[in-house]
Amino acid sequence: MTLTIVVFLLLGLVLLVAGAELLVRGASRLALRFGISPLVIGLTVVAFGTSAPELAVSVQSGLAGQSGIAVGNIVGSNIFNVLMVLGLSALITPLLVSQQLVRVDVPLMIGASMLLWIMALDGRIGLFDGLLLTAGIIAYTLFAIRQSRKESAAVLAEYAQELGESGGTWMGRLPVQVALIIGGLALLVLGAYWLVDSAVAIARALGVSEVIIGLTIVAAGTSLPELATSVVAAIRGERDIAVGNVIGSCIFNLLAIAGIAALVAPGGLIVATSMLHFDIPVMFVVALACLPIFAAGHLVARWEGALFLVYYLAYVLYLVLAATQHAALPLFSTAMLGFALPLTVVTLVVLLVRYRTQTAKSQV
Repeated sequence: MTLTIVVFLLLGLVLLVAGAELLVRGASRLALRFGISPLVIGLTVVAFGTSAPELAVSVQSGLAGQSGIAVGNIVGSNIFNVLMVLGLSALITPLLVSQQLVRVDVPLMIGASMLLWIMALDGRIGLFDGLLLTAGIIAYTLFAIRQSRKESAAVLAEYAQELGESGGTWMGRLPVQVALIIGGLALLVLGAYWLVDSAVAIARALGVSEVIIGLTIVAAGTSLPELATSVVAAIRGERDIAVGNVIGSCIFNLLAIAGIAALVAPGGLIVATSMLHFDIPVMFVVALACLPIFAAGHLVARWEGALFLVYYLAYVLYLVLAATQHAALPLFSTAMLGFALPLTVVTLVVLLVRYRTQTAKSQV
């Protein structure tokens, strides 16, 4: 593995983040120009725009026949988004969770995770699967726009403040907005090409599978826009945006990115057996865990954010130990299965019971 490969990997990540930033800025201001509400832009353009690096990388990998990176990027990004991005944001400040997230978006994320798991059971996400997933993201976008009309004035004001008015500034000019969109797309394409080629070279040099690289380096790298958006929103106190961005991006990854990548990949996306037996179930369980945590008080507390972060570190450690066949792997697996996971299940059950008790009292 040469220094040049590492440099191109880092350059690819930089171009992906910069491209996503330009794309979001240009598209959001252009949407405001045409009278689309800031909340709708936040739920669609911003959340989807921050997932543009995942889309670029997965499509590039699919076209190149490198399904391990394409699927690993999707699954790994969702795990990273919930455990790392949401965990770090909640550690900065407790995050408020809206009713819509609990009643609609989180259940949809859980359902989409289960759907992807079912589609992958035969070892392939094929053309028909891709069409179904792509239709799902179109339906979700239309639904999000319709639901946004019911949001409170406080949420509307929060998104308006985040996106800002582009009135008399240079950002308000149509040619600038179009140039930002075109420039952002160009950087995404080039960054994806460099990142995928470098990741494959690193995987071969280290003797690990493309799946592991996709689940870790590529997934974390392409999720940097979500990390930056949610952490900055948490610091500013825009806690609806911090949570909504993560859930919206996860849904986009599952439906749009997996769908489009399956459509363009020759013969569809091949799903590795190791991912089918471990990583995709982890992604589903992580999505499922959001429901009781979000529902209990409609708040993600700091200790829950810390728990998310610990589990992400444990997940990455497991991948490293498994890839290297380290002697500590059996002990680590036993500790997770015998202690950490049962304790977490009990905690989630307690949160769910508390939520149902509070709901029953409020109805009396």
